[in-house]
Amino acid sequence: MSRLPVKKTYKLFIAGAFPRSESGRTYEADGQNVAHGSRKDVRDAVKAARAAQPGWASATAYNRGQVLYRLAEMVEARLSEFADLCTGRDEVERTIDRIVWYAGWADKLPQVLGGSNPVAGPYFNFTVPEPTGVVAVLAPDEPPLLGLVTRLMPPLVGGNAVVAVASETHPIAAVELAEAIATSDVPGGVVNLLTGFRAELGPILASHMDVNAIDLCGADGQAAELERLSADNVKRIVHGRADSQSPWEISSFLELKTVWHPVGQ
Repeated sequence: MSRLPVKKTYKLFIAGAFPRSESGRTYEADGQNVAHGSRKDVRDAVKAARAAQPGWASATAYNRGQVLYRLAEMVEARLSEFADLCTGRDEVERTIDRIVWYAGWADKLPQVLGGSNPVAGPYFNFTVPEPTGVVAVLAPDEPPLLGLVTRLMPPLVGGNAVVAVASETHPIAAVELAEAIATSDVPGGVVNLLTGFRAELGPILASHMDVNAIDLCGADGQAAELERLSADNVKRIVHGRADSQSPWEISSFLELKTVWHPVGQ
């Protein structure tokens, strides 16, 4: 008996679920019809990120590292599948290694970026890194998977929640990554992935009053406009690179809080 195959539909990833764009629009990329994200989708994603961020930030640093390591396991399990959607196996292997590398930094940030400050008086003075909050990421077009993960991991490791716009020309790898995220232990809403056009979604994120920082790695010719829109609400601006790996990338999405505490008797 013949049967009709179940064809895959490529949707958004918001609050741990896979909704279609509320506009009903799609666009063609990688030979597939992909969800064309709208202003309402951005608002929904930011709302989900804001709701999820406190819980993610309050998790222990060790736990965040383990959760992100679990994501690396999920990508590793689908290595061949991802390789068909990217530039090849090498890109996927580098992606997995990058997730593991950043996951290992989760419980080391306070020691490297914070510290106990020498003061003259009967009190302690500590500097402690804390997450910025909700971070918007404009991922680069190339490489589609490694570029996205390279910009996702620094804010996530430090306890931020992310709303990311995937590669415009090659978004399928991002949708597949969302499926790996959904089957890992990353709480719903901590990572939200939108597909669509950066020229449309970028300004909405830059002007959104509940987004605390924006990574303009994939902004291309939009950077000046997005910087102006971000300045109107004093949003932190990060000019990320598509293939960087450094603890200082994490620090770009952290605030340093100084605490004074009296010496106990």
